[in-house]
Amino acid sequence: MSYNIPINQVDPTAPTPQNTPLTHAPIAQGLSRPTVPDISEDNEGEEEEATSTIQQAMLGLVHGKLSGLVGKSSGYIENLPVEVKKNVEALKGVQVKQVELQNQYKRECLELEKKPLYDRRHAIITGTAQPTAEEVEAGEQQSIKDDPDYTPLPKDVQPAAAGIPEFWLTALRTHVHLSEIITDRDAEALKSLTDIRIEYLPSTETKPGFKLQFFFGPNDYFENTMLEKTYLYQEEVGYSGDFMYDRAIGTEIKWKEDKDLTKEFEVKKQRNKNTNRTRLVRKARPTASFFNFFSPPQPPSDEAVESGDLEEDELEELEEKLEIDYQLGEDLKEKVIPRAIDYFTGKALEYEDFDEDDDFEDIEDDEDDEDEFEDDDSDSDGDVPARRRGPPKGRGAGANQNVNPEECKQQ
Repeated sequence: MSYNIPINQVDPTAPTPQNTPLTHAPIAQGLSRPTVPDISEDNEGEEEEATSTIQQAMLGLVHGKLSGLVGKSSGYIENLPVEVKKNVEALKGVQVKQVELQNQYKRECLELEKKPLYDRRHAIITGTAQPTAEEVEAGEQQSIKDDPDYTPLPKDVQPAAAGIPEFWLTALRTHVHLSEIITDRDAEALKSLTDIRIEYLPSTETKPGFKLQFFFGPNDYFENTMLEKTYLYQEEVGYSGDFMYDRAIGTEIKWKEDKDLTKEFEVKKQRNKNTNRTRLVRKARPTASFFNFFSPPQPPSDEAVESGDLEEDELEELEEKLEIDYQLGEDLKEKVIPRAIDYFTGKALEYEDFDEDDDFEDIEDDEDDEDEFEDDDSDSDGDVPARRRGPPKGRGAGANQNVNPEECKQQ
């Protein structure tokens, strides 16, 4: 199914002389004006309160009637000559072609974004290639432009052969919202992250979209060498001319034994209510982790929504999760991947808005009780991993709070 993020339903039809009904508004239908008898000083306050109540009621009645008229046909379109109606239909046909051109334009934009110099960046990060003197010089010139007090590096020192250790872990932790979901346990696994790429779906696919690909070296946590997440758009652009989010598909992570970072293992001592015997039970419960990113929430089906299987609160909670997941994917695509060095150095923080409310919160799940055994004592395998907080609001949020970075992509 299709699920738009964000979900905002607005009636685009505004009242005009052509679509306002011919029937008179209630205020013109001879509504009698409230009559107020002569008042004395003794009952002046009571009479004013009664008058105010009547006026508010009448005003509400008028507003309610008028709001019901918005968007209703006045008969103007229906009464047009057939020759004019043909022109109206022709304009609808022109708009259909315009929408098709917008779809084509958006797909061509996705094709153009497939040409950045990510291979060269990956080679320098991993140390498989040495940077040229021209690349170092261009970088230093940019550093001087950003900071006039920058001190150029010595010319007689060669770049490190090992590249840049923990480059992607540092870049991800600099992003305000990603830093919120990366735990200390996650960081150990993310140290083996060697590259993050974006791959756009081919134009032959029914739905446009993109894939976020996370490449890993050997590590102690999972067998996968690449974790992938696909974001799908709807087939046609929305009314605003932009692609509309449809859904996301994640990769199944092949965790090594007892290394699942999305779960916390706990050992509980249980006592049998009948025999008083005890036993040790090892339980796994969900826990906060960056790697939950690869198990995205799924939009509800049309049938579930129409049948009322989901409560309003459940739908709102699911919508919020979908919106957060979509925004993280867009931030990785539009910010972190194309400007990874800015997130590594912290320069990107100058353009982050730290005044926005935090969209992330812990989600706790209740545990099921055993039928015959009750918990006697509890020992956890490990403490709940500490979560890194985002950078303080003061950093880069003052003078540059309203500055928008130049939108450019490496071609």
